[in-house]
Amino acid sequence: MATVTFDHLTKRYSADVVAVNDLNLEVGDGEFLCLVGPSGCGKTTALRCVAGLEEISDGELRIGERVVNDVPPKDRDIAMVFQSYALYPHMSVFDNLAFGLKLRKTPKDDIKRRVDEAAAILGLQKLLDRKPKALSGGQRQRVALGRAIVREPAVFLMDEPLSNLDAKLRVQTRAEIARLHQRLGTTTIYVTHDQVEAMTMGDRIAVMRDGLLQQAGTPQDLYDDPANVFVAGFIGSPAMNFATTRTEGEHLMLGESRLELTGAAAKAASERPRGSNLLIGFRPEHLELANGQGADAVRIPAKIDVVEFLGNEELIHAQSEGHEVVALVPSDRKVSVGESVEFAIPVDKLHLFDPESEKSLAQ
Repeated sequence: MATVTFDHLTKRYSADVVAVNDLNLEVGDGEFLCLVGPSGCGKTTALRCVAGLEEISDGELRIGERVVNDVPPKDRDIAMVFQSYALYPHMSVFDNLAFGLKLRKTPKDDIKRRVDEAAAILGLQKLLDRKPKALSGGQRQRVALGRAIVREPAVFLMDEPLSNLDAKLRVQTRAEIARLHQRLGTTTIYVTHDQVEAMTMGDRIAVMRDGLLQQAGTPQDLYDDPANVFVAGFIGSPAMNFATTRTEGEHLMLGESRLELTGAAAKAASERPRGSNLLIGFRPEHLELANGQGADAVRIPAKIDVVEFLGNEELIHAQSEGHEVVALVPSDRKVSVGESVEFAIPVDKLHLFDPESEKSLAQ
């Protein structure tokens, strides 16, 4: 196992196209790090730089203590799982798993031992004689994982390995990968655009946008204390609500509605000039239908547009002073379209952002 260090790493394709911009990030020994962000944010390019599939324009990449900028991919002691399974269709599962080891002239007994161990971990023992065309999507993905496992590398690299699976298989395979990491303890960098995958699997998450690292931390850190509007909106499902307010001393005005603040939120609002704009954010799951909440709850009036029944919960879409508000509430409180309601949110769950820099005022 080994650490992976991005030291001011930059990847340029041209003067105007910078895919990864001055990335500083260390992946700890045995850590499972998820790189997340929208398409084009640079996460896959960063992963390919670790794999040696992209040349690094500036900065250093270290695996362990060794700088690997100019080290060929085969000598980096890494194994990569691609978005497409990339299996050899004419080979059996056993031969697909063993192929890389055979190229390295690994002894036959060692190849069999490694393949059998990987097959046992992934539940592939009864499939070793099959060809890929006789496998389901989930089974093919497990073979692709097994091909990485048999390498016994210092670092696993995974590039959106679950994106080709249906929803149920994604959940199952996600759990398998998490259990696999717990068992092997190999340093893993996992690229995905799915923040739910990142939240459920990663020891830490690194959020990227336009080639720049926005924030890195534990899933709980990013959920509770997002560094800026982008991270706040990207992490969490359903996404965070945002609304523009005006400061009025220790209070905020949302249109004609007065939001009563207390504690740190009130102090942050009072430090800004009266009448200036302030962006607030609040998560759908932190909103409640107001029912006698105490003084530490901010109340937000709204009119319901749409109600989506989800079983034990309802997803409510509403309008509040020209802003769309989404709330996730228990379904035992029945509401209907067109109804005027008041949402309550604890003050400590309210996020305040500078509307110009979009940075959190809590950072």
